[in-house]
Amino acid sequence: MVGVSGAAAPARPVEIDFAGVEKRFPTPEGVVHAVAKTDIQVRQQEFVVLLGPSGCGKTTILRMIAGLLQPSSGTIAVAGRDLWQGSRRDSQALAELGIVFQDANLFPWYSIERNVAMPLELRGVSHRERMERARALCDLVGIKGFEKRWPRELSGGMRQRAAIARALSYDPEILLMDEPFGALDAMTRDTMNLEIQRLWMIQKSTIVFVTHSIAEAVFLADRIILLSPRPGRIRSVTEVTFPRPRDMVVQTQPEFQDIVRHLRGELEDME
Repeated sequence: MVGVSGAAAPARPVEIDFAGVEKRFPTPEGVVHAVAKTDIQVRQQEFVVLLGPSGCGKTTILRMIAGLLQPSSGTIAVAGRDLWQGSRRDSQALAELGIVFQDANLFPWYSIERNVAMPLELRGVSHRERMERARALCDLVGIKGFEKRWPRELSGGMRQRAAIARALSYDPEILLMDEPFGALDAMTRDTMNLEIQRLWMIQKSTIVFVTHSIAEAVFLADRIILLSPRPGRIRSVTEVTFPRPRDMVVQTQPEFQDIVRHLRGELEDME
């Protein structure tokens, strides 16, 4: 385990317990072993980043936590509840989860505020209440004044802000993010990294974040879980204890660059 010096945070309850989980996919060419038996625990209000080469199982792990894929073996518990009951998902466990993908996936025929409010509409929340919540969230994520716009009228970064607002609409305890800023330009990506850190500190949620970017991982994470090539398994766990809130200046610090170099070396060793 690698880390930077600092006082250890008090242990919090485990929010996600990924125990002996394995995933195999049947294909016409045979069975693909995507994720080897893996144990991951994510604690309440922790920011955990999954890092690794393409095809190492990062997104597969995230989708299993989200209940979008059923594990081939092992168990997944969310907020103390088993996510799967046989072949059925536990609705109360799912209610703890919000998901943001690389593509904002906004409905083009709905306004931004209606996109943000959609999960509440599906839950039967009144029109007035969900619109008030949507406007408050647009303000929170920095797109106040754009509530009535169409998705096509917003930049990529603003659409991602709307997607994050939508994921937060029903106050999930856990936010799962699959390379949410991967399609953005470098400056916008830096801005969004600062923004997701700000929102995380306000909302006090638990975040599991997938990225290919080493610098992004080190900037955002409390812990970085580095995965090996297929079948994915944990190669190393890196603790990052720079004080928060972090600004972009932290990336110039020798300790930051040491962690980046170490992780890059581990990735190169896997090639």
